[in-house]
Amino acid sequence: MIHLASTAKASSQGIVLESLSRYEKRAKARDVFASRLVSVSGITAIVVLFLIFVFLAKDAVPIFRKESAAKFLTGSSWQPEFEIFGILPLLVGSFFVTFGALVVAVPIGITCAVYIAEVAPLAVRSILKVTVELLAGIPSVVIGFIGLTILAPVVQNLFELPTGLTALTGAVTLAFMSMPTIISVSEDAITAVPKSYVNGSLALGATKWETILKVVIPSAKSGITAACLLGMGRAIGETMAVLMVTGNASVLPKGVQDVINFFLGPVRTMTATIASDMGETVQGSNHYHALFAIGLTLFVISFAINMCADIVLRRGRLSRE
Repeated sequence: MIHLASTAKASSQGIVLESLSRYEKRAKARDVFASRLVSVSGITAIVVLFLIFVFLAKDAVPIFRKESAAKFLTGSSWQPEFEIFGILPLLVGSFFVTFGALVVAVPIGITCAVYIAEVAPLAVRSILKVTVELLAGIPSVVIGFIGLTILAPVVQNLFELPTGLTALTGAVTLAFMSMPTIISVSEDAITAVPKSYVNGSLALGATKWETILKVVIPSAKSGITAACLLGMGRAIGETMAVLMVTGNASVLPKGVQDVINFFLGPVRTMTATIASDMGETVQGSNHYHALFAIGLTLFVISFAINMCADIVLRRGRLSRE
């Protein structure tokens, strides 16, 4: 009997060990599959990004045979009908609209993120997070239409302008579009701050607002900075809304004193130029290649902004570790 019992026990242990071995093999196979899938996805993203760059560069290079890259970037006039391709007015217009959008969106976005992460009750927080995500999904043409029909007349009447299609209108419209990105990323960064920091600050006698201002926000500054950079990338790459509300006038400010007047006048951005001109351009013409050169410039700018955001996030993660 003892021999039979020991045999049965050894047999059951063998079955358990065999089951565990099969489970470990399946788990290891799943891990290997997931790892390879992630690697393939990352490599695919890099390859696609490289192919986009090659595609843009292939059709942008011919314009630089006509004039140098420096002249193309610093030329003060964009007149394709006269074969004059200087994108400085487009760069300045894009800068003004994007800068104005950040001036509006960053304070409001960070404030909303702090409220959602640290102040709002749980029920309100859930509703606000869903609302922010829904705002991010509104098509840009819809926001552009709202800016054209509601915001532009308000700007025109408020500043007594001949037209409400100005850089200011574009900046406010883009601020509304970039705020969901800033709020979401900033809220994630604030939530990731260790609770021990907050509890330690409160235990030392700091109030809740002092803790938020002097502990939470400084600890999350890398994530908040990355959020602002990503919001900037969202704003500078927007096309349809800017095309509808900025007036599309290729001009430059006459001096430092003219900056405010320039901000209250029509401007033309790089994205709007591509969208408005590409449909009427003869394929293979200098104008056609100049538009691809603008696209290449935008690609490089967006890539640099996203690279800076990634570097900031990595440094913040390393400093916490």
